[in-house]
Amino acid sequence: QVQLVESGGGLVQPGGSLRLSCAASGFTFSIYVMSWYRQAPGKERELVAAIPTPGGSTHYADSVKGRFTISRDNAKNTVYLQMNSLKPEDTAVYYCNAGFSSPVWPWAQGTQVTVSS
Repeated sequence: QVQLVESGGGLVQPGGSLRLSCAASGFTFSIYVMSWYRQAPGKERELVAAIPTPGGSTHYADSVKGRFTISRDNAKNTVYLQMNSLKPEDTAVYYCNAGFSSPVWPWAQGTQVTVSS
């Protein structure tokens, strides 16, 4: 049974930082591209960042380039998203999934990130 468990969200002031984690189980984590998506109220879910299996290049949405960093630990079946210089427009529910252009597994519950003063 596939499980994706996102954590690390919260309320942060503009300019602050958060580190999201996604613990995966039930599939061969190391062979999949892993991605972070987000969905803001009233908007469609969008791809934020993706990290391939070792040897490939990471991908970032233009809106987060230079501020967010995606990483993975295949030994722990976990993917991370370090978010710095957060802006109010980064407020959203953040989800992880396998795959790049389209998600492989059903969506999990996500983790809420709220950037507000």
